[in-house]
This record gives sequence, structure tokens and C-alpha cells, in this order.
Amino acid sequence: MAALILSFLFAFLLSDLPPSSAQPLILSSFNLSDSPWRPDQNQTLLSANNVFAAGFRPAPSSQKLYTFSVWYQNISERTIVWSANDKSLVNGSAALVITASGQLRLNDFSGQNLWPWNASGNPNSTELILDNNGNLNYANWQSFKFPTDTILPNQNMSLIVSKNGKYRFTNSTDLVYDSTDSYWTAPNGNVLQVLNSDGEMVQGNGGSFISADFGANRLRRLTLENDGNLIIYSFDPDLGKWVIVWEAIQQACIVYGTCGPNAICISDGSDSTTTACSCPPGFRPSAGGAKEGCEIKIPIKDARKTKFLQLDYVNYTSGPNNTIQINAQNLTICRHSCYNNSKCLGFGFKYDGQGYCALQLERLLYGYWSPGTETAMFLRVDSNENDTSNFTGMTSLLETICPVNISLPLPPEESSTTTRNIVIICTLFAAELISGVVFFWGFVKKYIKYRDMAQTLGLEFLPAGGPKRFTYAELKTATNDFSNLIGKGGFGDVYRGDLTDHRVVAVKCLKHVTGGDAEFWAEVTIIARMHHLNLVRLWGFCAEKGKRILVYEHVPNGSLDKYLFQPGQPRFTEDYELETGPVSANGMNPILDWNIRYRIALGVARAIAYLHEECLEWVLHCDIKPENILLGDDFCPKISDFGLAKLRKKEDMVSMSRMRGTRGYMAPEWVRSDPITAKADVYSFGMVLLEIVTGTRNFEMQGSLKNSEEWYFPGWAFDKVFKEIKVEDILDSRIKHSYDSRAHFQLVDRMVKTAMWCLQDRPDARPSMGKVAKMLEGTVEIIEPRKPTIFFLSDE
Repeated sequence: MAALILSFLFAFLLSDLPPSSAQPLILSSFNLSDSPWRPDQNQTLLSANNVFAAGFRPAPSSQKLYTFSVWYQNISERTIVWSANDKSLVNGSAALVITASGQLRLNDFSGQNLWPWNASGNPNSTELILDNNGNLNYANWQSFKFPTDTILPNQNMSLIVSKNGKYRFTNSTDLVYDSTDSYWTAPNGNVLQVLNSDGEMVQGNGGSFISADFGANRLRRLTLENDGNLIIYSFDPDLGKWVIVWEAIQQACIVYGTCGPNAICISDGSDSTTTACSCPPGFRPSAGGAKEGCEIKIPIKDARKTKFLQLDYVNYTSGPNNTIQINAQNLTICRHSCYNNSKCLGFGFKYDGQGYCALQLERLLYGYWSPGTETAMFLRVDSNENDTSNFTGMTSLLETICPVNISLPLPPEESSTTTRNIVIICTLFAAELISGVVFFWGFVKKYIKYRDMAQTLGLEFLPAGGPKRFTYAELKTATNDFSNLIGKGGFGDVYRGDLTDHRVVAVKCLKHVTGGDAEFWAEVTIIARMHHLNLVRLWGFCAEKGKRILVYEHVPNGSLDKYLFQPGQPRFTEDYELETGPVSANGMNPILDWNIRYRIALGVARAIAYLHEECLEWVLHCDIKPENILLGDDFCPKISDFGLAKLRKKEDMVSMSRMRGTRGYMAPEWVRSDPITAKADVYSFGMVLLEIVTGTRNFEMQGSLKNSEEWYFPGWAFDKVFKEIKVEDILDSRIKHSYDSRAHFQLVDRMVKTAMWCLQDRPDARPSMGKVAKMLEGTVEIIEPRKPTIFFLSDE
């Protein structure tokens, strides 16, 4: 009797336990006999492999509201990958039922069916089953056909929408904001078909791309996040959390809607999710802050009483209906086109000589700041606006001509008498006559001497607006009698100078220049025509008293080799070697991160492409190496020592009577005495590009077992990357720890593949520098290269 009473009390206590404390009831399927299924029944539908689960889940906003969802089971983060009623939460009175007619329904408190589309079957035989891929099946209905914000491995790609409803991935190709404006398209416009379980994304053209953890046995998902980025996640069991292994957009500011109307999105590039919204000059934040948008301070009432404020590296993309792109030969024409259009709120202009001019009409949307845009935005404001632009870049350095206003004093009042006027006029006439005779006599005396010099140097043909001609005395004063030596080069010494207008210059005194006066004049005329952001700018010259001097802009941070190679490594003596540049807290030059290295490589490639393909003459550098790549204040690369290159027409080959360049960077055709073309510079650039990635000299053996005479730096790098698949082994050891396969894989992969193509033995196998720049930009597809070899070594 006592045992019976104890059993009864134990059963009574268990019945009073809350449902959450009991173990959930595991279902392998849900059929008519299990109906209805209510949120408080603590039931879970489990896949056969125990990877996925389905059932009612409490909403994050309220534990009393539920969604019927599918999630990953048995991991620390039970991430929801599909929901039937994500936009219409239900309370505890809801139920999942199979009706007598076989229809699967999710009824809310009012009896309304929230289940997506019609799901019907035989009530006696049809069951709701969760398969091993996470696909919920009922008769012919599948959850894979109605995704929410996530695509699972082996699920065909279709329309997905972010949880906040702002972003869509449509047609399996385009990311779209607000259902209308596309801000990202799949590579080469090929549709994304399916994400394989090993991390490979298959595309519609038969191609594919892989995630950073390709091949690893992990759980994965493709999700469209609320910030508008399309991301592949992989669950790392060691860290116990989801990690990003691929993302469509590296710069978050490119995503539309990150900031409100008129605002400018700013990102430092260190984190693809960290952004800030700022108002341009002449605007103030709206009531909700700059993230919600900006308002103009002084509304424009008369379009004729306006001015433009220049915002460097700022771009607005207001959509096809509000952006008109025209071809403008120069900035004045572009500004005039916007000024005459009362609806024009500003225009974007590129200083690339291609005539890019984009007028922004009626609204300014999706503004962002990035040096990669190469665009300067000119914002229209009222002429009474006092704000100045705080978005400044390199274009401000182009303004080197200062206006000078000259005025004459008014004559004294007593000069009105006739006699005094006659005396003054006669005196001035006599003085002018005497001065003219003296100057004419001096001109005749010096004419023969300077005529011969001018004809020899061709100075009588110096174009208007060309480089300034300095006197030797001016340069002697500017350099403190040539006492501040900052470098030595093969063509002369370089001194630091301070001009009277406070500009700091590098004064190069030429010596031992083969070819005499003609070659010196060739350098002056060539460099005077060069106008590129990544070329050292020539500001003037001096040809006096047998001296040949060039005056360049001063590049303060010195040459690239000081930042790439460890202290104590050998360097080749070139200009600016005595300059130390900026130093870090430990007294050494700062270490360049991967983004800066990529920008340096891309800038150098564009500059060489400019020399090869965009100049009036075909210019070969013949000595591309880190010592000839100088770095500006913001580590903007500038190529030096290109003025003495040989000139030929583009259809001609170049035959050099002697070898030019530096060992280790010279193309094989120099040794074989083959004709030298622009592909020799391509080879040298490839070697420099590989050194930028590795941070070591190309002749330093990296733990190889080969003899030193058989060692070949590109071949070693090729084996590590393409045979051993150990790209980490070639990275610069000083920043190897900061290499992030998610953020840096595409940069490093493009740099290494491009370098291998540039280092091919045969010149005709190497790409042109224009294509090299596009390969680095990622605008052309890079196929896997062949292994580079030296012409006298066999390929193993």
C-alpha cells in the first residue's frame, strides 16, 4: 500500500514539471496520426543523419511567439536556415495540422493558413519528412523550392531575401536593393547554380569558384545578410562558431542603402562590415543622423548662383534614371554641362584622359568614399556656402601655377600740366631708347653663343606650359650649394632642394650620359609629356655652364625595397638610397600590409602600361626593380629613372648595343641577345610583383635542396603555390600572421598568378602591361599559368 502511494506521488510530481525541462519528443516523420502539432508539445522532427531538425522555435523578440523552422542540430549555434512563417509569428495556440483531405496547414489563432504555397497529399500515406540535406518534404512540396534568406549545400539556387526585406538575390546573379537597384553581379554574369558540400560554387557556364575551406568536411550555408552581403559560412568545430569563407563584396560601402540620401559611406578597408556615414560639405545630418541621410544647409533657389566643391575619391551612384554619363574632353566641359542643367546636383569626373563625366540629376544616392573609384565628385552648392571640402586627394598637387596680379600706380595730381607731361614723356622715351640700345647691344653680343646652344638642345622648340627652366644660381641656392645629398644613381647624384615657392624638390645632376646633348633633350621632352599619378613628375631643368640638371618632385618615403626586405639584405644603389623615410616605433621602416602592397603593385602596373601603350612614343623602362619604385606620403607608388629609355616606333623592335638593367630582374632575351620589346619590362615587373608577396630578394634561396646555380625564385614559388598548394610558405613572414584567406585570398591569388604569367621564358607568352593591370584589377579571368623556367634550365 505504501509503495502504491509513493508511485502515485512520484507520477504527480513529474506531471507538474514544466514542458521545457522534459526531453523533447523526437519524430522521424509527421503524419495524420500525429496531428495537430502545437508549440507547447516540445516535439522535434529530426533528419536521419541527425544534422538537421525542424519544429516550432521561439522568436528572438519574444519567447511567447514562434516560427516553424529548420535549423542545424547538435552544434553550439542552432542557426535557423528556413522558416515557414518568418514574417508572421504565431502564438502558443497555433498548430501544424494535416487535414482529412491531406492538406498540410500552419494555422494561426484565427485559423489562417501560413504555410507557403499549397502542400497536399494522401492523408493516409503522406508524411512530413526532413531529409539529410535539410530539405523539408511533404508529397510534391519541398522547402528547397521556397527558401528564405539561406541556401544549403546541394540546394538549387533561387530567389532569397534578407530577413529585413531590404535586399534580394535575384536571377541567381544579382544582388538588388529595394527591389530595383542592382549593386553586385556574379563573376562574368554567370548564374550561381548550386553550392556543393565540399565548398565549391558551380556556375551556369560550367565554371566554378571555391570557398576558403574547400574540401574540408564541414557544415556550410549561403546566407544573404541584413547588411546586403552574400556570404558563405562554414562551421568551425574547433572555434565552435560560424566563420566566413567567401563573401561577394569586400567593401561594405559598395552595398546600396548603407547610408541615407546625400550621405557618404566611409570604410577603412580593415573590416568589410565596419562603415561610417558622413555628410558632405554644405550638408548636415537629418533628424535620424547621417546614416538616415543628410540635408542641404542652404537650398539652391537659383541654379545660376551656385558653385562646385571638389570631393576626391567620392562617387555617387544614383541609379540609371538619375545618372547621365557623357563624354567630356576636359573638366571645364563636364562642369559646364552640369551648370547648365538645373536638375544637376553634381558630377563625377576622372583625370584619366578618357572623358568620363557622370551627371547626377535630382537626387544623390549611394555615395561612398574609396581611392579605388579614381573619381572626383564635384558637389553643387549655393554660392554663399562657406563650407570647404574635407575630401582631398592627389589632385590638389596638380595645381602648380599661381596667378599674379600686376597693377600700376595712379599718376600724381600735379602731373596734369602740359609742360610737365611733355617733360615726363620725353624722359621716358629717352630712357626707353637708351635701354633698347643697351639691350640690343647685349643681345647681339650674346646671340651667337646662345643661338648655337639653343639649336643643339632644341630649346627654341620648348612647348608653352612645359617644365620650368631654372638657372644654375637658383638651383645652387635651393640646394645650399649642393650640400644636402639624398641619393646616388647611375646617371648622377641627387640633392634635396627648397624652392622660393616653398616646394621641396629632388635635384638630379646628370653625368656620364651616353649620347650627349641629344639624349639629355630626349629625357626632358619625354618626361615633360608624362602625366600619370604613378610616375615621378618633372618640374624643371637647367642647361647652363656645361651643367645638365633635372628638377623632380620630391618623394619623401624613399624606395620600395626599404619596406619589403629585412634589414641587412643587399640592395642595389639607386636614387634616394640615403633617404630613410618614415620609421616605426622600434626605429625601423613600417611593414606594409596586404592591401597597401596590392595598391602598390596595381599602381606600378598602370604606370608601366601608360609608358608602353598610352604615350605618343613607345617608352621602355629597361630597369624595373624595387629601388626604382618610390613611395609618396600615402604610400602611392611612383616609378623613377625612366627618362633615359630608348625610343622607337611601336611597330619596331629595339636592339640594344649593350645590356641594360639589374641582374635578377633582366628578362632572358637580354642574355640571348634577342630583340628587346616591351615584354622585357613585363618580366621585370613580374619579378618585383613576386618580391612584394614574399618580402625577399629573388636571388635568396628559400630552404631549397637545389644547388645555388640551379635555384630559380619563380620556379620555387610556382611549386609551392600550384604543386604543393602551400601558398602560406611564400608569404612575407613579417605579415604572414595577418594573412586572412577570406579577405586576402583573391588579392594574393591574382598577384601570384599574374607574376607567373609575367615571368614566362618566351616573350610572346607574357601578357602586355595593359592586360597585366586588368589581371590585377580582377576585370579579366586569369587561367592557371605554366611553370616559369630559365632558358638554360630544364623544367622538372
